[in-house]
Amino acid sequence: MAEIASANKHESRGLKREAKGRMRNFLMFLPNMVLLLGRMLKDARVPAAEKALFLAAIVYVISPLDFIPDFFPFIGQVDDIYVVALTLLRMINRSDVSVVRQHWSGGGDIVSLADSVASIAPMLLPKRVSRVLSSKVELGSAAGVLKGIKKGEPLLVEIPQAEKIKVDSSSKMTN
Repeated sequence: MAEIASANKHESRGLKREAKGRMRNFLMFLPNMVLLLGRMLKDARVPAAEKALFLAAIVYVISPLDFIPDFFPFIGQVDDIYVVALTLLRMINRSDVSVVRQHWSGGGDIVSLADSVASIAPMLLPKRVSRVLSSKVELGSAAGVLKGIKKGEPLLVEIPQAEKIKVDSSSKMTN
C-alpha cells in the first residue's frame, strides 16, 4: 500500500513539473494576450459586457494588487494569465470565435492556448485562489447593486458549484 502511495506521489510531482514547464512557455504569450484584449475593446462586434470584462482583466494584469502579487516569480504571473484565459474563453463561448482569432497576433491557435492555460493554471495556483478566480458569480439587478453599495453588501454572489469528487479507480470497495 505504501508503494502505491509513493508511486502516486512521484507521478503527481512529475505531472506538476511538466505543468510548470508548459506554463513557463505559455507565460511568453501573456503580452500578446493582453494586446488581444485591448484590440477587442475597439471592435464593435464585441458586446459591451465582454468589453467590461476585458478591461477588468487588463487592469488586473497591470495592477500591482493581485491575488498573488507579481513580485513573486512565476506564480505571480500564473494568476494573471489564468484571468486572461478565462476571459477569452468566456468571449469564445458567447460569440463568434473568428472575432477572437482575427485579432490574435501571437503564434499558434489562441483558442487552444487559452484552453490549455485554463486547464493547467489551477494545478499550479493555491486551491483557494483557483476557486475564487474560476467560480461562477451572479450580478444582481442595477437597483439591487445600488442598494447593496449603500448598505455595504457584496456586489457579486458566488453561485455554489457541485464539488468534483476524485474516485480512485483502484479501490476495492463494493456497492
